[in-house]
Amino acid sequence: MFRSKIKHCRECGTAVEHRLPDDGDTKVRAICPHCATIHYENPLNVVGTVPFWGPDGGQVLLCKRNIEPRYGKWTLPAGFMELGESTLEGAVRETHEEAGAEIEILDLFTVLNVVRVGQVHFYYRAQLLSETFHPGHETQEARLFREDEIPWEELAFRTVKETLERYFEDRRQGRFSVHTGDIA
Repeated sequence: MFRSKIKHCRECGTAVEHRLPDDGDTKVRAICPHCATIHYENPLNVVGTVPFWGPDGGQVLLCKRNIEPRYGKWTLPAGFMELGESTLEGAVRETHEEAGAEIEILDLFTVLNVVRVGQVHFYYRAQLLSETFHPGHETQEARLFREDEIPWEELAFRTVKETLERYFEDRRQGRFSVHTGDIA
């Protein structure tokens, strides 16, 4: 069950009440008893890429995290989508910020719901245009890995593991499709 983290009204600062709105809504919401503002909480979108190198797509780019959570673990370049950008624009921005990589987006690859933490993760397949990387401050190291070189036990997030497993499985089959799922 989801628990609201909102404690005070964003409009007037009054302590909110958590209850069903009077308008027939079926979800408990944070409601201001002073100004009647109803505060809705929605999932956060995480956007990123599966950047691959080579004509056969046999290597993928991973970034070693220089921030929490999961400091020192490996991940695909990804992060929270910003207001005013599309999922695709956010994925390109995050790849550039975290890895300093130049890419060409090919297609949407995975959409994974992480209900427990209120997130939806979108990963795009992306062709790397160069083997030169310039990691940003959130990344200790960015490097290419073949499937058998990936530090599977050192991956930062389950969504990254799921996305990489599906990428290499699709690569072996010679065709890529969009994958969806829920991460428990």
